This record gives sequence, structure tokens and C-alpha cells, in this order.
Amino acid sequence: MFKTRLISGIVLVIIALATIISGSWILFFTLLAVSLIGMRELYKVMKVSDEHVTVLELVGYLGAVLYYIAMKADFGNYGTMAIIISMILILFVYVFGYPKYHAEQVMAAFFGVVYVAVMLSFIYLTRSLPDGKFLVWLIFLCSWGCDTCAYCVGMLIGKHKMAPVLSPKKSIEGAVGGVAGAALLGVIYAAATQGKMAEYALICAVGALISMVGDLAASAIKRNQNIKDYGKLIPGHGGILDRFDSVIITAPVIYYLAKTILGI
Repeated sequence: MFKTRLISGIVLVIIALATIISGSWILFFTLLAVSLIGMRELYKVMKVSDEHVTVLELVGYLGAVLYYIAMKADFGNYGTMAIIISMILILFVYVFGYPKYHAEQVMAAFFGVVYVAVMLSFIYLTRSLPDGKFLVWLIFLCSWGCDTCAYCVGMLIGKHKMAPVLSPKKSIEGAVGGVAGAALLGVIYAAATQGKMAEYALICAVGALISMVGDLAASAIKRNQNIKDYGKLIPGHGGILDRFDSVIITAPVIYYLAKTILGI
């Protein structure tokens, strides 16, 4: 299992490097594909879809595609409009397909558009900022760096449970270590890229705090639905949502922190 997980992790890093460094349309279509796969995983878990693709599910995917087109054209002017159109389309299916779909399925369909597609799109938006080719990596330093540091510190000195019911293995000591580790990684990264050390450390520390919420939120959904993983796409890791659970919520936070703290 460890070997499989390691190999999959290396492949993921290579793909991330290739797509994010390339940016532009390559990153755009990669994120769109990842979003649609992640939505499919969530829809199966939340019973929006079954063995066959449903109309409600297809409208959710359409909403994600419309959002990405709008985001690429002009996020500020058209992004929110596309999200609202997605909601209207989903409600259209709900009303004229009644009573085929329940309210919980309709809410989950819209949740999938925002939680997966919209949130992940901020990787592209961050990459598109001035100095975005450097800033975009803060998203992964915060999420994956915090996760690794928290795990190591928790294993060494973790005693006090952070969320005993939801995630018994996570400790307060581990959380503190994760935030501190992410901040340190931010300083190191700033030194390597000639960035602003204090600002990068602050961005990474705040991003790390938020990333833990994303990780626990994804775990809560899985516990509610009595599943271990969202999918099996990535050997040793599970599905897209299993690997990107913290990245999803961290990406928009880093985008807005970068614009605010760095004055972009």
C-alpha cells in the first residue's frame, strides 16, 4: 500500500507541475476535468446520481462548464452570474421533474457546483495573478504541507484530541505543528523565490488553518454517508475529493489573501 501510495503521489506531483507551470488553457482544461470528476464522486455519494447518469446530474455538470467559461472570460463580471444560472437550471429540473428528485438531491447538485468546480477554479485564478506562477504554489504548501507537518507532530507528541468524534487521530498539537510547519514552508519558499517572507508566512499560516477545516469537512461528509473513500481513481489515495479535500477550500482563501496582503 505504501509503495502504491508513493508512486501515485509522485505521478500527481508531476502532473501538477506540468499543468500549473504551463498555465493558460492546459491548466484551465485540467481543472475543468478534475472538477467534473470530483463532482461525479460527490454526486454518487450524495445520491444525486445512481447507476445511470441523471438529468439533475447532467445539469450540475453543465453549470460547472458554464461557470468555467464565464470565469475564463471575466471572473469579476460573469462568474457570479454563471453560478446563479446554474442554480436556476437546477431548480428548473427540480420543478418540471417533480416529484422525481428530492430537495436534498437538488441542494447537493448545486453544492457540487460550488464546492468542487468553483472552489477549484481559484487555482487557475491564483495562477493568473501577477506573480501567479509563484503564488499558486502557496495553495499546495498550505494544504499538503500542513497535512504532512500535522501528521508528523501529532505522531510524536499528540495527546489532546482536536475533533474526537469526527477524526479521533487528529490532535491539537498536530494542528499547531501543521500551522507552524506551513508558515515555515512559506518562509523557505519566499527565500527561494525572492518573495516577502513575513507575508508568505502569514498567508501559509492562515491557509493551513482553513485547510484543516476542508479536510475535516470532507471527512464529515464521508462519515454521514458511511463510506471510506470518495472513489478509487488515485491508487492508494482514493478519489479526487480524497486527495484535494483541503486544496478545495484553501485555493480561494490563498487567492484573496494574496490580493489583500500582497496588494495585488
